[in-house]
Amino acid sequence: MDEAHETATNAAGWIEENWGTWLAIGLRIALIMVIAVVLRSVVRRAITRLIARMNRNAEAEASGNALRGLLVNAERRRQRTEAIGSVLRSVTTFVIMGTAALIALSTLGIDLAPLLASAGVAGVAIGFGARNLVTDVLTGMFVLLEDQYGVGDRIDAGEATGTVLEIGLRVTKLRGDDGEIWYVRNGEIKRVGNLSQGWATAALDVEVRSDEDLDEVRSAIAAAGEEMSTSSPWDEVLWAPVEVLGLNSVTLDTMVIRVAAKTMPGKALPVERELRWRIKRALDARGIRMVDEESLVTLRKLDEDLGALERGAGGARPEKGPVPAKEAAVPVKDAVRDLGRGAGGRRS
Repeated sequence: MDEAHETATNAAGWIEENWGTWLAIGLRIALIMVIAVVLRSVVRRAITRLIARMNRNAEAEASGNALRGLLVNAERRRQRTEAIGSVLRSVTTFVIMGTAALIALSTLGIDLAPLLASAGVAGVAIGFGARNLVTDVLTGMFVLLEDQYGVGDRIDAGEATGTVLEIGLRVTKLRGDDGEIWYVRNGEIKRVGNLSQGWATAALDVEVRSDEDLDEVRSAIAAAGEEMSTSSPWDEVLWAPVEVLGLNSVTLDTMVIRVAAKTMPGKALPVERELRWRIKRALDARGIRMVDEESLVTLRKLDEDLGALERGAGGARPEKGPVPAKEAAVPVKDAVRDLGRGAGGRRS
């Protein structure tokens, strides 16, 4: 009984001697955590306000410049700034709360040197094992910071081509031409081509017979392009007049004329189709003949038959004797002429 009383007395004395120290340490740790939480809240709020101000400035700049407003999508800008803000807030939380935890451990009298050394070794091991993940995250941050592409852009990422649906720190999600969704790791993107920034070029070749009047062909193409540039909705899609660049190639049978126009990003293919349609109608209205490979093969075969007949290779009529070469060649000449008049190209 006396021993128990003595033990209790010693414990009470020890607590009475150390409670002040414990209270001081507890208050110090509580103060450290309160300061850390307040500082974290202030920094996160400052980052949020900075991101909001960046959005407002960008919107004001875009409203004062109509062309920039067309080139920079508002949703893309918002998504990019929100992603950057999220990364900054996460980094801020990690740094502030991690530092506060280390200070609290130091206040408790724990030696941080072995802990930091162990954390350093573990960090190196984890970093070496997850180097691909680190590469993906760093690349994703630079993609966002440098605005290489954004949501809604059509890009060529090497392994996949499509429209950007989502940009993450680790992967970029694309919608392919056939509707498939591609998940491309940011670290695997060695080069990227953005097909939605600036402007695009609609280019096509018009193939006509070599004996057509070039001035008449140029006039027909220019008239078709001018008509398209003044009709809705193509007047907003075309950013420059349709240009006839000149002859792209000339052969004995055909001439290929190159036509180009500067268009809104992502609208080159629809413009090419519509321009091809209008040029074909303009050429038909002026009686200008277009050709394709199938028609050329047929014409060459008929020309060979005609040459053979003119050299004397003809049939024989039983009653009137051999058919003269010139007389036998007349039907073939007519067929060549008719085919030449009716040959319409499917390629322009």
